[in-house]
Amino acid sequence: MTGPAPDTRDREPVPAGNTVAAPHGEPDPAERAGRKRTADRAQLTDPGRTAVRPWRSRVLVALGYLAGALWVTARGWPDPDGLLLGSRPNDQGFNEWMLAYAAHAVSHLENPFFTTLQNAPSGVNLMTNVGLQLPGLVLAPVTLLLGAPFSYLLFITLNLAGTGYAWYHVLSRHVVGSRAAAFVGGLFCAFAPALVSHSNGHPHITAQWLVPFIVWRVVALSRGGHVVRDGLVLGGLVVAQFFVSLEILFLTALGCLLLALAYLAFRPRDAVRRLRPLLPGLAIAAVLVSVAAAYPLWMQFAGPQHRVGHPGAPDMYALKLGSYARFATRSVAGGPTSAVGWAPNTTEQASFYGWPLLVVASGALWWLRREITARLLGAVGLASAILSVGTTWTSGTRRTDIPAPFALVQDLPVFDSVVVARFALITTAALGVLLAVTGDRLAARRDRPSGRLVARAGAVAVAAALLPVLPLPLEARGRNPVPDFVTSGAWRDHTAPGRTLVPVPVNGMTSLYWSSAAVAGFAVPGGYFLGPVSATDATGRWGVDPQPTAALLTAVSRGERDTAVGPAEIAQARADVRYWKADAVALPDRGARRHDDLKAVLDALYGPGQRVDDVWLWDVRPFTR
Repeated sequence: MTGPAPDTRDREPVPAGNTVAAPHGEPDPAERAGRKRTADRAQLTDPGRTAVRPWRSRVLVALGYLAGALWVTARGWPDPDGLLLGSRPNDQGFNEWMLAYAAHAVSHLENPFFTTLQNAPSGVNLMTNVGLQLPGLVLAPVTLLLGAPFSYLLFITLNLAGTGYAWYHVLSRHVVGSRAAAFVGGLFCAFAPALVSHSNGHPHITAQWLVPFIVWRVVALSRGGHVVRDGLVLGGLVVAQFFVSLEILFLTALGCLLLALAYLAFRPRDAVRRLRPLLPGLAIAAVLVSVAAAYPLWMQFAGPQHRVGHPGAPDMYALKLGSYARFATRSVAGGPTSAVGWAPNTTEQASFYGWPLLVVASGALWWLRREITARLLGAVGLASAILSVGTTWTSGTRRTDIPAPFALVQDLPVFDSVVVARFALITTAALGVLLAVTGDRLAARRDRPSGRLVARAGAVAVAAALLPVLPLPLEARGRNPVPDFVTSGAWRDHTAPGRTLVPVPVNGMTSLYWSSAAVAGFAVPGGYFLGPVSATDATGRWGVDPQPTAALLTAVSRGERDTAVGPAEIAQARADVRYWKADAVALPDRGARRHDDLKAVLDALYGPGQRVDDVWLWDVRPFTR
């Protein structure tokens, strides 16, 4: 590729119509001329006037992103209640329950940050898990009317479409003049392998529709102007993201910090100048956030059932360096085994750009090496990619003993709770913006006869690099049906509000599916969540150790023991239902493994059960009231 045109050298994109002073205080004529040509090509008007963009183009762009999102989630839509979308059914069950509980909390005015309706009676700290408070509130009417599975599928779908359009909106209005380039940038930010893989069960990770606005408001603050207003706007966006996904908020803040450090390294004088309006604006935003998030933050770090750190060593959830050149499972060029050994699991394929895209990105960075924007994006993307590798460097799929940069921060607060592979989400955003900037500069070349060939060749190279990472639809599988006893509401005649209904076998996911179907109307034992090891040890772990009766029933369902029970086991079973504050124990009439054996054991533990709708029910209130 040839070098950059003179009018693109070291320029930083800004909204059309704005005038930004050069580092020494005088407007850069070449910069202004370049922006004017970009604005003319995009047919932009002054931001203070109406109709900045034709509404039809915005609608078409939004429909395009929505079509892409429906393509990815297509296999779940034929039967949301009967199908599980993606490769992580437990994660989906967990998030469905969170949406169901949010709807329950809204309709019953209960605490959205802590509940005893899961893991009864100890409860679950929803701030140390993924509470989804804001999405749960917005989707509450959908959840109450159509159920948590439909609400979850809608959430996953709209996350992809909304993230794409949000990036398009910010890129097209503030960064590039070419709408086509902005569309490609938004397309990658929303449908890169990272977000498609996290759509297997992590809606809090794919809910990135506020991220581009937060980043842009930080940049806008650094340019001065209405510091108080801009600080309040940034604070409001941060508060909203806080209640969507605290993890994505942390990664966004880290990305902004890396951006600031890179700018300080490349342009130290201008960076120091920009601190004058930035710091007061950030302070205003911080005050607003601290007021709005004071109680949730207390719950996160000191509330009941809070945890410290993440289960397992950091490198269990880290990427291999070579994963960046490979293809994800659900990419066109990938396959069932293409990511094996390179990522922790199918949801954490946060890199996997493929070697063609790495070549194109490297070429774009070289071509635009005189532009501060490109240099900043390259530095931020590379730094976050290095962090995603974990505490030691890797060689192929093997981890070496050579320390990597993340080892320096792994024990710091918050860093000790982050899933390391997710640092690559910052790289994905940086790469998406780089693609938009590159496309915009290629579009500018079309105005010059000598540059048309370069523009066409560059467009072909970008398209060829993106084609292998286009997403495939997520897989879908059937789920065990929830009994009519639950879905019809018949449980209300046998379990008082807030009391516990114990599904058999007593395992976490059965409990969550039943409770979700009842919109968290009854408490359940166990569950699927992160919590502390014990009341005296806040180290994070998955779930809790099962009560003895839960372990007994699980062993029977697996054929690991016979149906004989003695007086000690009967006494323990009745003590356990007292511990759970249970009103009833229920065994589905169909679908449970070794059904007859389980029924025989439950009859021995609690007396003869009764058939109610499509379950066998044991009324244990005589033992628990």
